Amino acid sequence: MHAPLIIDVAGVSLTTADRQRLAHPLVGGVILFGRNWQGREQLTRLCRQIKAVRPDLLIAVDHEGGRVQRFRSDGFTHLPPMAALGAMWTEPEKKKELVGASAMRASRSATATGFVLGAELRACGVDLSFTPVLDLDHGDSSVIGDRSFHRDPRVVSMLAQALMLGLQQSGMGNCGKHFPGHGFVKADSHVDIPVDKRSLKTILCEDAAPFGWLSASLTAVMPAHVIYPKVDARPAGFSTRWLQDILRRELGFSGAIFSDDLSMEAARFIDGNQVSFTEASLAALSAGADMVLLCNQSVVEGGAPIDAAIDALSQAVIEGRWSLNPASEERRLALLPQGRAMDWDSLMVSERYMQALSWLP
Repeated sequence: MHAPLIIDVAGVSLTTADRQRLAHPLVGGVILFGRNWQGREQLTRLCRQIKAVRPDLLIAVDHEGGRVQRFRSDGFTHLPPMAALGAMWTEPEKKKELVGASAMRASRSATATGFVLGAELRACGVDLSFTPVLDLDHGDSSVIGDRSFHRDPRVVSMLAQALMLGLQQSGMGNCGKHFPGHGFVKADSHVDIPVDKRSLKTILCEDAAPFGWLSASLTAVMPAHVIYPKVDARPAGFSTRWLQDILRRELGFSGAIFSDDLSMEAARFIDGNQVSFTEASLAALSAGADMVLLCNQSVVEGGAPIDAAIDALSQAVIEGRWSLNPASEERRLALLPQGRAMDWDSLMVSERYMQALSWLP
């Protein structure tokens, strides 16, 4: 089997329609947003409701720290933007310190950040955060900005590796984004179609370098809705060249590939033509994605776009226009946390958690 659709739900608890959608065999998970949050107890109940429909459903969220953090109150730690860790890396060493001591402190703080991030989410029932951001900070991208660790791909890679260690300690996987790099372009792919005109050699040596160096540690990757015309006319998330030839074969990545949100403006045009959610989903899956995100559609016409996508994808399977991929399903299931999560009250008094809080920037 293969359950590629990651959908959203409208409110703070499941409706009958939500349950029916989540029970569909083509649906593999849920992405949560700020509208799904009232407090920790409510979030925990919602996650339990989702797992009661199907225990294998993956519950995910964009929870990076800084300005991209869905849950900020009722005890959740306000996590720093990743640029704060990069700034720590470049701080001058104190007197009598070894050269590189600042970088080591930054790495320790990154691991602590990853642990706090993952442990707090897992205590409420969330399985995965779409983090870390591996984009480079070229200084011109408003949508990336301080979400990036640094301009130097080596610093980005080392800090991301440390953050992913902290996530692993909490029992959570990771998702590097946005392959092969969104930091160079100024346009925001939520509302525009960014184009990066650099050569493949330049991109691989710079922005894509962290994805290659971390390919043995990343459990998932999310490609950018950016067109790199010197490599392919299609955005990376719909490009077999980027996902199969470069990410899989050249860089050696073997984990799960998520599409970015298919409701974004840059996902609605392929080869110059406007496409539906279903057409975008099929294009991403055919290019090599394992899972596709349909975000913020449960609040549109009662969730009609999600129902239409489920029906159309089912029809595509029946008609042989798309085949279920057992390997993709294995990658999805591998993202479910291993081991029991610590409950919130136990986490708050655990030595590792309290120490990690003291190491945050």
